Amino acid sequence: MYAPLRSGQGLEFRIVHKGVKSGTPVEHLQTNAESGYSLIRTPEGIEGWLPTRFLINEPVARDKLNRMTQQYTALQQKFNDLQNEYNQIKGENSNLGGAREQLEKSNKELQLELSNIKRISENAIALDTRNRELRESNEKLKNEVELLSAENLRLKDSDERDKMLLGGGLVLLGVIIALIVPMFKREKKAGW
Repeated sequence: MYAPLRSGQGLEFRIVHKGVKSGTPVEHLQTNAESGYSLIRTPEGIEGWLPTRFLINEPVARDKLNRMTQQYTALQQKFNDLQNEYNQIKGENSNLGGAREQLEKSNKELQLELSNIKRISENAIALDTRNRELRESNEKLKNEVELLSAENLRLKDSDERDKMLLGGGLVLLGVIIALIVPMFKREKKAGW
């Protein structure tokens, strides 16, 4: 739709421009409320009067539609980006869920190992005490073995000495018998 520009404020004035297309941005110079006309300047620099009712401060429907279409396209792109980001986060969340399960399993294993270590460390004190007792007992037994070995050697020496004394006594007895027996035989001969 086109609105013609006139040289004055009314239909009786000549047309200075065959028509400004609807939606064309113009510079508003003045308004006459009585006549209902406004003086404007076109983007080409042409000045003229046109009915004020044709002027609006808002963009025309076509411009609004273009702007809304651009906004819709931008929002659609943003939605697609957000959808892609959501899918990516969802995939990462799935991966993190698997990692979390693995960490929980590892945590349970470590807790079990820790409880075993605690149990072993509790026994370590008892084992250390028992180890000390066994060492002391071992030392006592070694001392007893040494004493018994010394006693055994003493007894062996004593036994050999006793055997030597017995052997010496038997030899002495043999010598005495060898000396006494012939004496008894001589006396018997003499008595008969």
